[in-house]
Amino acid sequence: MIGDKPSNITPLQKLRAALHDKAKSAPNFRFYALYDKLYRRDVLAAAWERSCNNGGKPGVDGQTFEDIAKYGLGRWLDELTEELRMKRYQPQPVRRVYLLKPDGKQRPLGIPTIRDRVVQTAVLLIVEPIFEADLQPEQFAYRENRSALDAVQQVHQLVGQGYRAVVDADLSGYFDSIPHRELMLCVARRVSDKAMLHLIKQWLVAPAEETDKRGRVQRTTRNKDTKRGSPQGAPLSPLLANLYMRRFVLGWKTLGHENRYQARIVNYADDFVILCRYRADKALLAMHDMMGRLKLTVNETKTHVCRLPVESFDFLGYTFGRMYSPRTGGAYMGARPARKKVLGVCHEINDLVSKLPTFIRPEALVYQVNQVLRGWANYFCYGTYSSAFHVVHLHACRRVRRWLRRRLEGNGQGYREYPEERLEREFGLLNIRKLPRRFSWAKP
Repeated sequence: MIGDKPSNITPLQKLRAALHDKAKSAPNFRFYALYDKLYRRDVLAAAWERSCNNGGKPGVDGQTFEDIAKYGLGRWLDELTEELRMKRYQPQPVRRVYLLKPDGKQRPLGIPTIRDRVVQTAVLLIVEPIFEADLQPEQFAYRENRSALDAVQQVHQLVGQGYRAVVDADLSGYFDSIPHRELMLCVARRVSDKAMLHLIKQWLVAPAEETDKRGRVQRTTRNKDTKRGSPQGAPLSPLLANLYMRRFVLGWKTLGHENRYQARIVNYADDFVILCRYRADKALLAMHDMMGRLKLTVNETKTHVCRLPVESFDFLGYTFGRMYSPRTGGAYMGARPARKKVLGVCHEINDLVSKLPTFIRPEALVYQVNQVLRGWANYFCYGTYSSAFHVVHLHACRRVRRWLRRRLEGNGQGYREYPEERLEREFGLLNIRKLPRRFSWAKP
């Protein structure tokens, strides 16, 4: 953990702890000698290991981790060290790919080459402890010992404390619209090393390559031309996104909006909500004004004021609002997995099962279904989730049962041949309803 000082720490851990301690104790200090740490062998080796563990597709050069291993990792790191030391290193273009979002739109991702990923991760290892000391407690994304579930828990607690007027906010293309000049000022507030600043600026303006439907490679310089954007998919982008969002979170408190409207922010990456005791309409106007000054665009169609308990709102996959106890019928303010997330995992199981051939062993099918179920359940294990788990479990049983019937070319749904107990006992299908409750105090 950043700031901890165990007795057997490595030189890199010692460096990170020292940087964090200095940043924490001297909020106005600017770090002026960082670039020479970048090409330390232990830093680059740790950056390689982290990049390798994260995996991912190759960049525009097509080079894979296996290619580098065959070439010789030591030799590859030696050459990269020399490039950085002599300041001959130049970033390559990022490979642009698109991910389909739940609303049907596409989210652009920029995949750097492995070489650039390693260098960016090395920079991250050095500057992360510095900026971690400055990030606000309302920010939960991409930080040690913080998670999306922590943000969900914080929202739930605030709702329980009477913050019932909620600004459910959404930004249009946050990562792609961060202004470079203002972002670099955020970085330069703490880092005065010109070589390090130049390196970060090069990554921000790197061109993007993408292949069209005809297989033709096109290169664009949108970020450089518009002077905006930090490509999602790059190791350094999450920290830069947090750093710029810090301006909003800190400004909200500095300008007095938190006390004026009794309004608390909970932020995770580009998602945030503002929970107010009163005057949420005024808080919404104040948020609009601040985002305009930060040169960010509020998505008007998805941003609105929600008043609990009459209404409900979704945040990070959970629905917050009035719920009723199945035992007593009493109402309470709770959190449950959002309906679209329940439908989403059911569709994912459908896609998985329909693509698997019937000649594979049933245990192989169940293993893959269990991976989906366990990953989903590990996140949606907070609040009132029993009903959602029940729906997802029954759906998984139904889909596996139908696949088994199809495998044997039988008719019907197979309820008699493959009851739930047999699916669990004989084939090992995970029953997520039996998983231990991680948040026992979150029961209604």
